[in-house]
Amino acid sequence: MQLKPNQRLKLDDTDDKLFYAYPRFVTHVDEGFIQQLTDLYSDRLKPNTRIFDMMSSWVSHLPQEMQFEHVEGHGLNAEELARNPRLNHYFVQNLNENPQLPFPDEDFDAVLNCVSVQYMQYPEAIFSEIYRILKPGGVAIFSFSNRMFFEKAIQAWREASEAQRVELVKAYFASVPGFTTPEVIAHKSTLPNLLQWLGATGGDPFYAVIAYRS
Repeated sequence: MQLKPNQRLKLDDTDDKLFYAYPRFVTHVDEGFIQQLTDLYSDRLKPNTRIFDMMSSWVSHLPQEMQFEHVEGHGLNAEELARNPRLNHYFVQNLNENPQLPFPDEDFDAVLNCVSVQYMQYPEAIFSEIYRILKPGGVAIFSFSNRMFFEKAIQAWREASEAQRVELVKAYFASVPGFTTPEVIAHKSTLPNLLQWLGATGGDPFYAVIAYRS
């Protein structure tokens, strides 16, 4: 799988660092989505392990009762990351400019990405790096809904249906030899589209694509 050049394009092609220059201390999904994600983390993550929270913000949605050896955060706004109480350390890096992660091979037990996969312009390179830094048996969990900063999402994501977006993330995993067959969790919204867009409670669909390093 390789995206075509036009599929990587964004409506706003200015520097991503400018777009994220100001902190946004909000959650980009509703409480129902967040609870499902935290429950998923409770089920798939193990305590006292090393976690990489990729493209994170001021909250990581990790289970409060679960403690980890180290949680590394990454994003584009240092002020947001500094507010996140679960991070032991964080760094700022634009993965669309430089997808190489500053970690040794087999360094993490889990890589997490919440509602940000739609902004990756070179997912093939980023998923290759995820595979590299995961320990054998380590898990990668990508979660997303139907919300986005439309002008910053890539064309392949903007023009896809929700089902096609799931297939897109599965294809990102499949582009890297060594990942297990991706597992999908899909809980579609039962609310009409208008109420979803208005942000009605329970309106956010929940999708997660999960794979392990073999």
